[in-house]
Amino acid sequence: MRLTRHLLAGAAALAIVSPAAAAPLLASVFTDHAVLQRDHPIAVWGVAAPNAAVSIDLSGQSVAATADASGRWSAQLPARPATGQPLTLTVKAGAEVQTISDLLMGDVWLCSGQSNMEYPLRRALNGEVEAAAATDPHVRLLQTGRTSLPNPTDTLPAQAVWKTSSYDSANNFSAACYFMGRDIRKSTHAPIGLIDATWGGSIIQDWISGPGLKALGGYDEGLSVLADYASDPAKGMARWGAMLDRWAAKVEPHAADWAKPDFDDRAWATMPAEQFWETNPGLETFDGTIWLRAEITLTKAQAAAQAKGGSTLVLGPIDDMDTTFVNGRQVGSQEGWDFKRAYALPAGTLKAGRNVVAIRAVDTGGGGGAWGPAKDKGLKLADGSFVPMGGTWRYKVSTRLSDTGLPPHAPWLGASGLSTLHNGMIAPLVPYGVKGFAWYQGESNVTEAKEYARLMPALIADWRRAFAAPDAPFLMVQLAAFGPQVDKPGVSRWAELRDVQRRTVAADPTTGLASAVDLGSPYDIHPADKLQVGLRLGGLARKLAYGEALNASGPAPVTAVRDGGDIVVTLDQPAVVYGSGRPAGFELCDAPESCRFVDAAVEGDKIRLSVPAGYAAVKVRFAWADSPVLNLYGQNRLPATPFELVVK
Repeated sequence: MRLTRHLLAGAAALAIVSPAAAAPLLASVFTDHAVLQRDHPIAVWGVAAPNAAVSIDLSGQSVAATADASGRWSAQLPARPATGQPLTLTVKAGAEVQTISDLLMGDVWLCSGQSNMEYPLRRALNGEVEAAAATDPHVRLLQTGRTSLPNPTDTLPAQAVWKTSSYDSANNFSAACYFMGRDIRKSTHAPIGLIDATWGGSIIQDWISGPGLKALGGYDEGLSVLADYASDPAKGMARWGAMLDRWAAKVEPHAADWAKPDFDDRAWATMPAEQFWETNPGLETFDGTIWLRAEITLTKAQAAAQAKGGSTLVLGPIDDMDTTFVNGRQVGSQEGWDFKRAYALPAGTLKAGRNVVAIRAVDTGGGGGAWGPAKDKGLKLADGSFVPMGGTWRYKVSTRLSDTGLPPHAPWLGASGLSTLHNGMIAPLVPYGVKGFAWYQGESNVTEAKEYARLMPALIADWRRAFAAPDAPFLMVQLAAFGPQVDKPGVSRWAELRDVQRRTVAADPTTGLASAVDLGSPYDIHPADKLQVGLRLGGLARKLAYGEALNASGPAPVTAVRDGGDIVVTLDQPAVVYGSGRPAGFELCDAPESCRFVDAAVEGDKIRLSVPAGYAAVKVRFAWADSPVLNLYGQNRLPATPFELVVK
């Protein structure tokens, strides 16, 4: 169950703020109490009257600009060093004047991702005490709020303003981001500005700009559908429904007849009509496609009254996607775990007697299926009467998400779409000066690690380009442990994505990886120890952004080579073993998914693996599980990264 919201009907989904409606003169990201990036030319911009002369003054330093024909203007103020002395920024255009005050020069960090970065300080371990102590006047916080748009906007919500750190402002701020910023502040003594742009459950594709996805390739159709939706929602929805149908035809050809009213479903199992399907035995962890069928009986009089249309099928919420048929006729498709479905039925859809409702429901994570009160599911007839559907579904499991991969998401849907979070939450910040970025995301992309290997470098490049910060450090958190612990090797989507994160960082020396794998829980996707996450991010920032000579990462692999009858893995630093003389979690594989645990021994920065007699190992894996058991660390007490490596 992804925490998203449906954006079809809301005018806000299509409302792009025009220059005339923008905040007076200065862009909305500039407010009282802001931190401006030190030691770099200071980009300022906004909106004035068309072709107006604009003067900009920052506590005695002045520049001029001229608005273009649409009223947009931009300028650069000279670079300034860090200072805790408050500054004032004044912009004048004709008779219009705007002044913001209590500005500091320091370092600005943009923190983004899904729910583990969104996770508020108040919920972290010892969170209330930490929030009460968050009173440093030289730490400033900005939360963008959640905004999803099909086109970019240049305006933040009115409530998204810079605030001095205090209990009230820090309490609901990103815990990991706050702890990282506090650690940087202690080390640099410079003012720190932190931007929290997060949305729980979001996929990485929604954080990359449209041009960034276009350049990456593979998203052209979705971006085209998004453009259609922005101008004509009905057209966009119809095109997305066709994409979903093509995907379904490819992955479940066996289900071609399951929507037909004469299909015999008497052998199908049953489930209650008002619960997530995970409450049913055998479906406790099911993610994928299940077909649901039910019947609604109409009298001859009711059917005759509806012959010209005017009836609506109401189904309550369906988690996450549905394609719904009535008597074999497709009547609608939607996405959104908590959005109540209501489909207008074309004339001639209904008949006297038995009417069959069939739903292809796709769950992409968490709870799934058609939930909500059974009494609310049925037909609203044109005369205002209601015919209930009943309290039971017949159902049939079709495909598992682990076998099919993700279906095409509705590209306009916040957190599951394409570029909509970039449009609403990142674009309004561009090109505000930043020191670097911190990213904690990936849980919502664990089924597509191969694609993530393309998307993660694309996001890094996209943001650096947008903020004119080509060398800005980009820090990411490696996914924490979550899911069942295992006693034998096997497939792990979480491990695959962690390895993509590792390889992305290994390929770019200006990025850093803060592992959280040892901080997680098999039972909770949201581990509460965000202090350690923040400290690990802070250590990486101090190394990459400020040049501190410290080892801020755990051991990572360099090579795996044969040495006589053994295989030796060389690490980038010496390792130590906690609680035992032998490191746990090493595997050798002689085929992609045919692996076995092997004995291992630490020799400084090398791990020697014993190869079973006659075993032709081609790969070595470490901590390859959703929730691995870890006892291998660096001398800096940071965990070794999970990995998969080809044996040379």
